[in-house]
Amino acid sequence: MAIVGCGPAGLSAAVNAHIRRKNLALFGVKFCAPKLFRSPWIDNYLGFPHIKGEELRERFLNHVQEMGISITRDRVDAVYQENGSFSLQVSGRIYRARTVIIATGVEQVKLLPGEEPLVGKGVSYCATCDGPLYKGKTVAMVSYTQDGEEEVKFLAEMCTLVYYIPQYDEAPDTIPGVTVIKQKPKRILGEDTVSGLELEDRQLTVEGVFIERESVPAGQLVPGINMNGNYIQVDREQATNIPGLYAAGDCTGKPFQLAKAVGEGQVAALNAVKYLDA
Repeated sequence: MAIVGCGPAGLSAAVNAHIRRKNLALFGVKFCAPKLFRSPWIDNYLGFPHIKGEELRERFLNHVQEMGISITRDRVDAVYQENGSFSLQVSGRIYRARTVIIATGVEQVKLLPGEEPLVGKGVSYCATCDGPLYKGKTVAMVSYTQDGEEEVKFLAEMCTLVYYIPQYDEAPDTIPGVTVIKQKPKRILGEDTVSGLELEDRQLTVEGVFIERESVPAGQLVPGINMNGNYIQVDREQATNIPGLYAAGDCTGKPFQLAKAVGEGQVAALNAVKYLDA
């Protein structure tokens, strides 16, 4: 079982899968459950009245650690269904799983205008995965994290021209083989395929735009997954429209509550276990 996300839903799923003696891989970003960490006080989580979010987060992580469950601190770039199982692209490596639980939370960063309709048509979230497709071409990378610095260097090894548009503090002014432009992206241009990137005072002609965020938007993470607006559509078993694929927590929609995330994580894990046993 692969669990994508180390917030309350993902951690709950991992604990319940471990108790049922299933082999699991838990993937999470560098800092798990940031929203929980930033909560000054929590008063509506049963059994823990008036507890600091930081303390409750530590309890969650300690629980997982004491059970011997490790967290792979790498971003999952894509999940593909193939021949009754799943392949996960994770930082240039491939993991395989029989069942997957998506528990990535909700992406707070708004998508760029033109981004969503051009996913797979010049817009990519993984330079390591899709970079070779743009050998000898001109591309741009918009990065919201420092991880983009390594990814853009990889692109520079094969592309004719690479623009780097950092959106985080203390970004470098220069990167060897890369043109760094410190402006905000306004729009991704193109009809059937990407043709350019509009910035504040200029327009770049590019054939591909790579976007580096903390996590990949749920709708782009798994090709073919049914969405309800911006959220993954699930049934009472937390099952998606794809057999063997489940989702839990904020990525399935409101209410964005801690108890709901933990409960959905458990339900998703128990039904994923049932799926494996079958």
